[in-house]
Amino acid sequence: MFKLTSLNLNGIRSATSKGLEGWLATHRPDCICVQEVKAQAPDVSGRFEALAGLQGHFHFAEKKGYSGVGVYTRHEPSEVVAGFDGGEFDAEGRWVELRFDTPQRKLSLISAYFPSGSSGEERQLAKYRFLDLMAPHLKALRQQREFILCGDINIAHQNIDLKNWRSNQKNSGFLPEERAWMTTLLTDGGLVDVYRQLQPEATETAYTWWSNRGQAYANNVGWRLDYHLATPTLAAQAKREAVYKEEKFSDHAPLTIEYSFKL
Repeated sequence: MFKLTSLNLNGIRSATSKGLEGWLATHRPDCICVQEVKAQAPDVSGRFEALAGLQGHFHFAEKKGYSGVGVYTRHEPSEVVAGFDGGEFDAEGRWVELRFDTPQRKLSLISAYFPSGSSGEERQLAKYRFLDLMAPHLKALRQQREFILCGDINIAHQNIDLKNWRSNQKNSGFLPEERAWMTTLLTDGGLVDVYRQLQPEATETAYTWWSNRGQAYANNVGWRLDYHLATPTLAAQAKREAVYKEEKFSDHAPLTIEYSFKL
């Protein structure tokens, strides 16, 4: 079995100070895809290159303390691809792809951090630009190789993916255009929402993010923003899923799915 976790760290220094390394040592995923590292190479050097025996590979943002993604893995990749658009969003550190290719197969594990539009119209427009670039990129990648993209997508796809869907229909993360993009990705784009494949009706247990306002976490007023998006061949090998909420490392919870393949 291959145990794959996705987690938005909301800062690697913060998450590790709250016990992330101990959790990794206990739960022993084969790989964890992380987002919002909020660090640059000098910050990682000598401290965060590896966690609990997992070797890290990163794509940092140019802006200090902002965005950044990584993949920690027990297996040596055949290639690391940092970035996907060569421009605006590569500067923000939103894509790192580890390839584990053999003569028999082409397979990638990807950590991606989709923009949030919640801070205002300017960032929402950036989010739409990102989605417009990402859809054809994923479609082309699917034609070349099998992959699992883990990440904070910043979109709750369906009504069952957030607690207060009625009052959030005009808010970023649950806008009709964003939800339609996700629907297209899971139909014409040919990808599979792996958690929903395993848990098609889960509501409260599915949430992976909670606002820091009020008592959202205590009352489980959450959103499902974190995903495993996989090509059908790999999605078919998903066996078990878990959203871990017993400890809080960030405002997101680790989403782990076990697959029957091995690297």
